[in-house]
Amino acid sequence: MNGPELALPALTLSLRLALFTALLLLPIGILLGRWLAVSQHPLRAWLDAAVMLPLVLPPTVLGYYLLLALGNQTWLGRVYESLVGQTLAFSFEGLLLASLLFNLPFMIQPIQRAFAAIPTEVREAARCCGLNRWQAFWKIEGPLAWPGILAGLVLSFAHTLGEFGVVLMVGGNIPNETQTLAIVIYDRVQALDLTAANQLSLLLLGSSFAAVAGLYLLMGKQSQNGIGLRV
Repeated sequence: MNGPELALPALTLSLRLALFTALLLLPIGILLGRWLAVSQHPLRAWLDAAVMLPLVLPPTVLGYYLLLALGNQTWLGRVYESLVGQTLAFSFEGLLLASLLFNLPFMIQPIQRAFAAIPTEVREAARCCGLNRWQAFWKIEGPLAWPGILAGLVLSFAHTLGEFGVVLMVGGNIPNETQTLAIVIYDRVQALDLTAANQLSLLLLGSSFAAVAGLYLLMGKQSQNGIGLRV
């Protein structure tokens, strides 16, 4: 079986996982990112550290603890199994939950920086104009922070495409269920099928590069048009 034949089911699964991860993380990233950007709460530093943790932890360590948490020896695993009839570990749903946690910093950090860059005077002016918190968010802060929101969305999507350690620990290597493109590449290298591994690696490289390059091109176009820079 050649590279393209191997790629289709795994690429479809990887794209599905990346899309669900990015879309589900988007509202979490906006709400939590804004809170971390403007809050003076004593717990802010601890929550900031928790969000950053996936960046410094080896993916296998995070995957190991998630595997323990999602297994049928825990209340979460038992409840899910009683409702659905299958374990949360080694399933697409468990893979998605792990991906959401692993991609938190990639979604939240760009959004947090975007909201933090909004001058305090802008928020004060919104209050002086009679806007409540939600009106100020939708009419002023959201448009100003839009480049950061877009960056978080694209980075989460692109990073999910290449996930390996967490995916392998939590989802295993089940074709059409948890076997992503990165795992297929690993399998081809293990089988010394370097031609297929090279083809699939180029496919993954091209997809990730296109996503990130598209982000920079769009942000550059927005900057030229002044989008997100005006009140």
